[in-house]
Amino acid sequence: MTSPAAASIGLAERAALGAAGGIGASFFCHPLDVIRVQMQVAQYSGTVDAAVSIFKKGGIGGIYAGLSAAWLRQVTYGSGRLGIYSYLLDRDKRSRQANEQPSFLVKLSYGTVAGCLGAAVGSPAELALVRMGADSSIADPAKRRGYANSIDCVIRVAREEGLGALYTGATPTVLRAGMLNSTLLAITSQLKPLIAEKTGWGETDVKNMFVATTVASLFSTLSSQPFDVVKSRVQQASKGEYAGMLDCARRSFAKEGVTVFWKGFTPAFVKLAPFSIISLTLLEKLTALYTGGKSGAL
Repeated sequence: MTSPAAASIGLAERAALGAAGGIGASFFCHPLDVIRVQMQVAQYSGTVDAAVSIFKKGGIGGIYAGLSAAWLRQVTYGSGRLGIYSYLLDRDKRSRQANEQPSFLVKLSYGTVAGCLGAAVGSPAELALVRMGADSSIADPAKRRGYANSIDCVIRVAREEGLGALYTGATPTVLRAGMLNSTLLAITSQLKPLIAEKTGWGETDVKNMFVATTVASLFSTLSSQPFDVVKSRVQQASKGEYAGMLDCARRSFAKEGVTVFWKGFTPAFVKLAPFSIISLTLLEKLTALYTGGKSGAL
């Protein structure tokens, strides 16, 4: 059984550790998020073309557009999805006999709950991330929104479009988060002990985390990308352009075919894999440091 010291780690503490891991990963991975969003809402011949075009138009500032929104997203969505999953998994493990693990389906359910709740809280930050990341893709400079930072974006959207606009695209955001989070965290949690058993690596060793989260990131991207494409298009669209998530999906499919739902797959995976490796490894290490090595996160 887990020690009393480990049992004292509360939800708020786990959420803070999750946010810290996400913010740390954002420093390295945010440019890939900008490329992903722009590929979903604008026309580029591929990932390299998108990256070069964004850099030519905006330089370093262009590929890091919306970084403050990415940090806000980690404080809201990131803290919720990782904190809630870690908390639920820890409580479940402590309720079982020693060495007895929750099933994969249980882990999937925890990941779904954590992802959906985190996304519901973090939807305004997600909207800001998409709008700020995609702003330079608008051909007419006069039509660009030109948000100063994530807080300015949130305030202006609320003032100019109403509070409800902050939750534009909330449905696909929540669905996407539930799908991505459940597969990413459940597969990572499931693979870590299996890899440790086969290789002798510790469950939180960087090598173990690298393999587990890379595999998990591939399946997460495949399953969540259709929701991500619809979410980005709804959030970036002008008011009234789409009647809702299903209308956006229907019209996108009719115009561009089924492959439209996996537009931006390469930058999405290339971003998610290192982001997951860095953020989840940081989460494990920070949790161990905070608890004196008496508790893990996943």
